[in-house]
Amino acid sequence: MPQNQRDIKRRIQSTKNTAQITKAMEMVAAAKLRRVQEAVQQSKPYLAKMQSMLAGISKSARWVKHPLLAERPIRRTGYLVITGDRGLAGPYNSQIIRTALQEFRRRDKDTYVIYAIGRRGRDFFRKHGYPVGGEVVGVPDVPTYDSVRDLATQVVQAYADEQFDELYFIYNEFINPVTQRPVVKKVLPLSDVGEAPASSAQYLFEPDAETVFASLLPRYAETLVYQAVLDAKASFHGAQMTAMGNATDAAKEMIESLTLQLNRARQAAITTQIVEIVGGAEALK
Repeated sequence: MPQNQRDIKRRIQSTKNTAQITKAMEMVAAAKLRRVQEAVQQSKPYLAKMQSMLAGISKSARWVKHPLLAERPIRRTGYLVITGDRGLAGPYNSQIIRTALQEFRRRDKDTYVIYAIGRRGRDFFRKHGYPVGGEVVGVPDVPTYDSVRDLATQVVQAYADEQFDELYFIYNEFINPVTQRPVVKKVLPLSDVGEAPASSAQYLFEPDAETVFASLLPRYAETLVYQAVLDAKASFHGAQMTAMGNATDAAKEMIESLTLQLNRARQAAITTQIVEIVGGAEALK
């Protein structure tokens, strides 16, 4: 067999193996996406109920104050940037980092601090000398509240201690498995607590409304962090599913192209052999 035919066959087999891998990764990403979407749906009633309770307390007791509600002069800004721990998800990580850098370029490095969730973002910011105040890596594919609680508590407490005066989330918002949109969302101070629809239920507070409010408000802020991580994970699995699907389609197209090349090479070899046989027969006459 001519050398080029062996090479083409080898490339076809290699591409088929790659297509099997990417197809398997696409299916795994789809399964993980479904599980994260279920976790999002399960957490929404909890967040809605907490919002309702906080709205009820704030409307019934306007005198209740808390550091997480306080509007302060902006001297320093906190950013919670959520990326993935791995790649193979198309532009998922790069577009988050690019969005974050657009924000950072408008500020001096001593006027903001970064809290990174995800190895890709953490490594990039540390490598390029950006101020990283906290980090979490190795978040499960279907995140749990415990997996981000420590960092969420750290961020909320840092704001309460006036280490920075506003907090933004930067992450990919999940639209659908094909579309993920990078967003920059202001979270602290909590300006939307009083805007949520208050529950019609009447509550008795023990020991008092101020103590209950002070206990619920940090937990509410931490839950917002968890919700953002769930949304970002759904976006990651959707992006990976799309990227692996595109890779599988590209592999199939390459296999078709290589198969065509192989057939042409075979035809050329057969034609050459026929010409040689005819030429030899003519020479014997």
